[in-house]
Amino acid sequence: MNNYPKLHNAAWPGVVGKGPDSEPPIELDTMIELTAKAEVNGVKFDGVDLFLFDPHVDIDSSKEDLKKLADKLGSHNLKAGSLVAPVWPDIGGGSAMGSDEDRKNFVTQVRKSCEIGKALRELGVRSYGVIRIDSATDPGSWAENPAENTKKIAETFREACDVAADYGEELSAEGEICWGGMQSWKTMVDTLEAVDRENIGFQADMAHTLLYLLGYNKPEDRILPKDFDWGDRETLEEGLKTMTAALRPWTNDFHVAQNDGTVFGSGSHDKTGRHCLATDPNGKLDIANDAGYWLRDEDGKLTKAFQHICWDGCMFPNEVMMKQQTWNDILSAMNDVRNKHGWNG
Repeated sequence: MNNYPKLHNAAWPGVVGKGPDSEPPIELDTMIELTAKAEVNGVKFDGVDLFLFDPHVDIDSSKEDLKKLADKLGSHNLKAGSLVAPVWPDIGGGSAMGSDEDRKNFVTQVRKSCEIGKALRELGVRSYGVIRIDSATDPGSWAENPAENTKKIAETFREACDVAADYGEELSAEGEICWGGMQSWKTMVDTLEAVDRENIGFQADMAHTLLYLLGYNKPEDRILPKDFDWGDRETLEEGLKTMTAALRPWTNDFHVAQNDGTVFGSGSHDKTGRHCLATDPNGKLDIANDAGYWLRDEDGKLTKAFQHICWDGCMFPNEVMMKQQTWNDILSAMNDVRNKHGWNG
């Protein structure tokens, strides 16, 4: 049995897409407990990835707050992995292509996130993972002036990278169709190349990147034909090969996921690739097989580019999230990925 990459669950599905105009948030303690209780044939989750925002982890947490968090994770034999920086305008950040003040706020949130990452390392509960960011702006606004807006995003990301480097952190830009300058596989590559820093990469989420193949929010970058038949597995695999060949070299964080080929949004979250249950019969991905396009190079060799993988159940209904079987099924799917594409370390 392989013991790498480590298997993590994301805690932020308890917060993202929730709120007054949706369902109530699920507390961090509950997400941790559901994660810790999951077990399949003796295999358990190794850790959790965290969203640095109330009501989960306050971006302005004190040393005492972080010590309590570390103790809580340790009591459940869980590690912390990647951390999501709250870079969006409505929660203290700002658009990466916005005003000087917006971009200053963006970088400030990255700095605070790196400080938390460092503290968790020093507390002994975090030894791998990245700081996750996005452009904090929508595709429509970006499309008003693509060249100039990509330049601004890259400048902001560069400044954030320089801050992260001071803390020994890597940044990971989330590939999701709802973020301007990141809404297609080609715009994502263009943005990363424009940043030109060694400590930034790409966060691939299998649910989101499947929508890259369909050209949502940037039809000219579509890979699969417009009349694509999901039963045509050969064409799907060729599309996955094309996309991952471009993005895999940048990938430094990875989410195992399922998608039914549709978009979905809830609460204040814009529509993006729908996250489906691992067992969803409408899922278009062969999870264990298709994860290999990200975890192995063109020659089939393991990249070992990151030490953990994560499942993101973003915008799952609360009723589904509160069932222990949901997380057992997810853990089983992730373990299948590790058995097929993992290693012993």
